[in-house]
Amino acid sequence: MKSTDLRLREVNYSFTDYLYRTPIKFGGVPVDRVTLLDVTLTVETRAGQIATGRGSMPLGNVWSFPSRRLRYEQTLQAMKTLAGELARITSQCREIGHPLDLTHHLEPLYHQAAAELSQLLPEPIPPLCTLVVASPFDAALHDAMGKAIGVSCWHTYGRDFVSHDLGHYLGPEFAGEDLAQYVLREPVPSLPMYHLVGALDPLTPADVTTPVGDGLPETLGEWIAYNGLTHLKIKLNGDDMAWDVERVLRVDAVAEEQHSGGPWTYSLDFNERCPEVSALLEFLHRLRESNERAFARVAYIEQPTARDLKAHRHQTMHAASALRPVVIDESLLDLESLQLAREMGYTGAALKACKGQSQSLLMAAAAQKYGLFLCVQDLTCPGASLLQSASLAAHIPGVQAIEANARQYVPAANAGWEERFPGVFHVRNGVMDTSCLNGIGLGTGL
Repeated sequence: MKSTDLRLREVNYSFTDYLYRTPIKFGGVPVDRVTLLDVTLTVETRAGQIATGRGSMPLGNVWSFPSRRLRYEQTLQAMKTLAGELARITSQCREIGHPLDLTHHLEPLYHQAAAELSQLLPEPIPPLCTLVVASPFDAALHDAMGKAIGVSCWHTYGRDFVSHDLGHYLGPEFAGEDLAQYVLREPVPSLPMYHLVGALDPLTPADVTTPVGDGLPETLGEWIAYNGLTHLKIKLNGDDMAWDVERVLRVDAVAEEQHSGGPWTYSLDFNERCPEVSALLEFLHRLRESNERAFARVAYIEQPTARDLKAHRHQTMHAASALRPVVIDESLLDLESLQLAREMGYTGAALKACKGQSQSLLMAAAAQKYGLFLCVQDLTCPGASLLQSASLAAHIPGVQAIEANARQYVPAANAGWEERFPGVFHVRNGVMDTSCLNGIGLGTGL
């Protein structure tokens, strides 16, 4: 037992809705709005210190609860109802411990609540969806831990604060190891930022059919100049090879026009839509034959085929990973899924704040132990959720860049945050200043 162990005293949550300035496409579905789930938790340590932690996350229902039977409003309502159930379960928690321990206790109860709610729906709530809804509750715990004792939560992952080794959470393979050895106490000072090039986004003025007219850039070329970009995440269709190859070539041409020979880095996101690994391999070969320079700029590929790995064991990535790192994204739910992905040839893992601070830290530790490529990806996180995501990226060894696209699609949700954290929200020379993420709580000092 530790004097810093937490007990929960109060739980509150709320929702805020925003419209996107331009739509974004997830898995072939255009999205033009977002609902944020904001959570506050009041805790007390064994020593009697009281603090309130905060967590925030977009309810990315199209990404985490894709459905052909339920409409957008129905999957969103399911997530909002689940949020209420998770708040109830959390408020009834009588466990005392580190945030890792409290989440370790609560997560099975959260999944049980989702299973019970699923009985009222035409199809079940996916585990990934439950993680997204649970993530701001978990973030608020880690934030409260740091605030209660007046330090960054990134200082609280050693034996002085955590009663268990990693073996307690990840099994005997990790016995005797501490989480602290896999995280940085202080953030790296800066990280390159990946700018999203959505499938609907105009690349040149000729692509602009209906200007937004809000003073922000309208085309990829304008965004490159506006933020001094060097890293681009390119959304692809997966089931239209000719379009995908041409899209990358067009993006590369715009990048070259803006900064010839620049240090361009691309990631490719197929949103699970490649029907077979053979299609991915053919795409990579065609891209290489068409433009060796553009191919060489690809740093990694996000999960190209279906997220249910157990049902698609034949979709092995060994040949593709020999060409470029292939990272597990939507499939990454726990250690079992990470290990299965390794067996299937995935060579990297995508960490996301929307899956929870606790899970992200544990998966970061496992991925580092296994020698996997690591990246931190976005869920169009604005405001407090972007700060959490940036703090995660800045405190995990090996992460080379961060995604941040709320400034493109929902800048209204960043209002008020830009003045408080200008380095995070105002990108210059393609780089996000993360040096400020060394305050108490989640690193934000809020």
